Amino acid sequence: MPNITKITTQKKRKDRYNIFVDEKYAFSVDEEVLLKYQLKKGTELDDLLLAEIQFHDEIQKAFTDALHYLSYRMRSESEIRLYLKKKETEEPIIKEAIYKLYSFNYLDDLEFAKAYVRTHVNGGNKGPTTLKLELKEKGIKEKLVLEAMKEYPLDLQIEHARNLAGKSIKKEKNISERALRQKVEQTLLRKGFPRDVILEALEDVTVEKDEDEQWSSLCHHAQKLERRYRNLERFEYEQKMKQALYRKGYPIELIDRFLSNSDFD
Repeated sequence: MPNITKITTQKKRKDRYNIFVDEKYAFSVDEEVLLKYQLKKGTELDDLLLAEIQFHDEIQKAFTDALHYLSYRMRSESEIRLYLKKKETEEPIIKEAIYKLYSFNYLDDLEFAKAYVRTHVNGGNKGPTTLKLELKEKGIKEKLVLEAMKEYPLDLQIEHARNLAGKSIKKEKNISERALRQKVEQTLLRKGFPRDVILEALEDVTVEKDEDEQWSSLCHHAQKLERRYRNLERFEYEQKMKQALYRKGYPIELIDRFLSNSDFD
């Protein structure tokens, strides 16, 4: 039966050891595996023991890789599984490494989900629908997602939607009141806010424009449209102008006012 004749520490990895059998290099093991099996000079190695040692060393390698991946930020179980699969780790090894991570409290999908929600809530740029979808994409179970979303209460959702709406309104100048409201609503929907939250948030945001603002905005677009339709007959010109401006959300009375003042020849 082969015996261990020498054990040396690896130069680049002080936590791994080279095992020599009959004076020849045979394999390497993690320090934890070395201690677990009490490997030392003179230890006899049969095939069964060798297979067991190598299996546990593969688990420890996967565990160490996962810890390195976790060192940057919290991860979900699904993210760890995917990471280890990309490193071509076999499924039985992944299963044991995951179990070990849980036993040392390095994995906790609920705490991960809560931390994820809190981080994005502090940023204030994402609605609850978006956060739910992102958590599901990270492999978080529905029950845990719902629990984690308690970190994003309704009043805070409304506050964030209100703030985003205000920023969106400030960016828009030459746009009708109706079009502005629609654009703000679409922006908030894309950010992941549900309609009931959007409607409540917009109650506290001034979307309405005064008549001078509306008129200035209409003139801006109408003057561009005039260049397009100027060569049409008067009736067709007015119809085209009315249709285009109405689609942009301007009230018909302002459209008629512009056309009545138009110097169409």
